[in-house]
Amino acid sequence: MGFFSSVMGFFGFGFGLTAGIVIGYYLFIYFESTDVQDPKISPLVEQDQKTLERMFPEIPLWVKNPDFDRIDWLNKFLEYMWPYLDKAVCKTAKEVTKPIIAENTAKYKIESVEFKTLTLGSLPPTFQGMKVYTTDEMELIMEPSFKWAGNPNVTVVVKAFGLKATIQVVDLQVFAVPRITLKPLVPSFPCFAKIFVSLMEKPHVDFGLKLLGADIMAIPGLYKFVQETIKNQVANMYLWPKALEVPIMDPTKALKKPVGILHVTIVRAYKLKKKDLMGKSDPYVKLKLSDDNLPSKKTTVKHSNLNPEWNEEFKLVVKDPESQVGKHDKMGMNNIPLRDLTADETKSLTLDLLKNMNPADPQNEKSRGQIVVEVTYKPFKEGDSANEIGEDSNVIEKAPEGTPEGGGLLVVFIHEAQDLEGKHHTNPYVRILFRGEERKTKHLKKNRDPRWMEEFQFMCEEPPTNDKMHVEVLSKAPSIGIHSKEVLGYVIFSLADVVTNKRINEKYHLIDSKNGRIQIELQWRTS
Repeated sequence: MGFFSSVMGFFGFGFGLTAGIVIGYYLFIYFESTDVQDPKISPLVEQDQKTLERMFPEIPLWVKNPDFDRIDWLNKFLEYMWPYLDKAVCKTAKEVTKPIIAENTAKYKIESVEFKTLTLGSLPPTFQGMKVYTTDEMELIMEPSFKWAGNPNVTVVVKAFGLKATIQVVDLQVFAVPRITLKPLVPSFPCFAKIFVSLMEKPHVDFGLKLLGADIMAIPGLYKFVQETIKNQVANMYLWPKALEVPIMDPTKALKKPVGILHVTIVRAYKLKKKDLMGKSDPYVKLKLSDDNLPSKKTTVKHSNLNPEWNEEFKLVVKDPESQVGKHDKMGMNNIPLRDLTADETKSLTLDLLKNMNPADPQNEKSRGQIVVEVTYKPFKEGDSANEIGEDSNVIEKAPEGTPEGGGLLVVFIHEAQDLEGKHHTNPYVRILFRGEERKTKHLKKNRDPRWMEEFQFMCEEPPTNDKMHVEVLSKAPSIGIHSKEVLGYVIFSLADVVTNKRINEKYHLIDSKNGRIQIELQWRTS
């Protein structure tokens, strides 16, 4: 009886289960609504916060913060280039860490540390957005926000004391907001001299660490300890205002910083040609460095003299030792290649005056007289030259050797102007007036927002505490036309502040201009 009861019970259970499924299916079909409604569509602005968070688990920064720009193109670029960047970055990482590993293995008596595998995986980082800052300095500041949930495979084999251990880093996640500063901006490719990288907040770093195949990050308390240690160590090194500095080029060469002083003494000239009807001349000497925008230096005029003596000394700031210094006037000219001069050695030269610098010109064979000069090239010594622009771009350089005691060098940088407008033309250039000296920038054709980036220097016997500088923006008249040059605006400012603060970099509103502004940087350099 027991056997038959078990068999009948089994069949009863099977029948009941089958009947329940069939009846449930028909009830579901019978009671299912046949009235299918279209989904309700409403604008995102009408949704509440919880609905938006449910629809968008992670809202991009460019949506939440209008200061951030979308950079989908950069993510696309990384997606296509990631396989190649992976190999390049890993190769560079091995080269960089090789000397570091060699130094520490000897220090801690480790036999060897080698990369068994090193790959960043197939998932590139994603940039959520980027913020770009513009300043009045020669720099470009960017703040990208990136997240990287990658699948790298970094396996390191360590041998020490006869033992071998394999350490593997997997499932790496890094969330960070770095500040990348390119400065100073220079007129040579790639157009910036250094890269500075800082972190605006502590980064989020998460990863798995396997030792001998076991995940040691699963040990209670170790995960949080390692994570906080990494955050604090990285923050101590790179959290703003601290920065990682990556030099790209020498800013001194890129910006053509001064490398020395050329002392020139115009001694005398003799056997000069007669230039007037009375058989006399009124000679003077002009001299300047080639490829230099500064005006020529001039001696005094010696009236009615064909064998004049001056014994006047001039100091020229040299930016390129391969350039030349020339002396010229209407009676003749010549030049001295600086590369032929020995540093810190005075050289007396007697030069024939030529018609021009063309050696094949037969007119140069005629005698035009001679000039006697003494030249001494004094290059800056290490530490005395212009300080390289480092992390702080506001460092003021020292005045060059030979600056008058108690005085200094006033340096004027004409950066740019905006919203200039002339009545008939806008071909702007800048004229600087200071203590009777006049300096001009080059003129730019048809430009309401010109950028000159030109530097001018004034050697001062004493600080210009009570002096004012007159800077005006003019428009050069077209070569064809009836209109003359126009004044687009001007500004007059006291120099007391630059003597006190050593450096000023500001934008000034131009007087007699509707909206015009000009950016001028002033530096007062003392020895």
